[in-house]
Amino acid sequence: MKTKIGITEKHLHKGVVLLSAILSDEMTLYVKTRKFHWNVSGESFMELHKLFEGQYKQLEEAIDEIAERIGKLGEKTIGTMTEFSKLTSIKEHPGKHSSSKDMLKELLQDHETVIVELRKGIDDCIEKNKDAGTADFLTGLMEQHETIAWVLRRYLN
Repeated sequence: MKTKIGITEKHLHKGVVLLSAILSDEMTLYVKTRKFHWNVSGESFMELHKLFEGQYKQLEEAIDEIAERIGKLGEKTIGTMTEFSKLTSIKEHPGKHSSSKDMLKELLQDHETVIVELRKGIDDCIEKNKDAGTADFLTGLMEQHETIAWVLRRYLN
């Protein structure tokens, strides 16, 4: 059954394409944050271990919400690492095991990348797709990433 929520099919599809890219960034960032949680060491081990755990749990919730938003727009959600890796703007570094400080720097950079992509997506939702619901959803998501980035930045000052 077609989705009839006052947005053209073309604009709904553009929204899904955008959300799929954001979902891919979130999944890649989730996996990276999990890796860092598993591999962090050093004098701040427990603090960073718990910090990363809180962050990946927050990302996990966002991932589910993004996937559900895609369904609300009437399409199926991608769900394989192959699909995610084709769409993500987050860089991975297989085989690299960073220091605690480098983990913090890398996650900060990744969250800032996601924030920039979300800002562009919000503008597209409003200006091109006439989709206030997805724009509002992405604004909330962006604010979560801004908070995480702020926390990470505080560790590096």
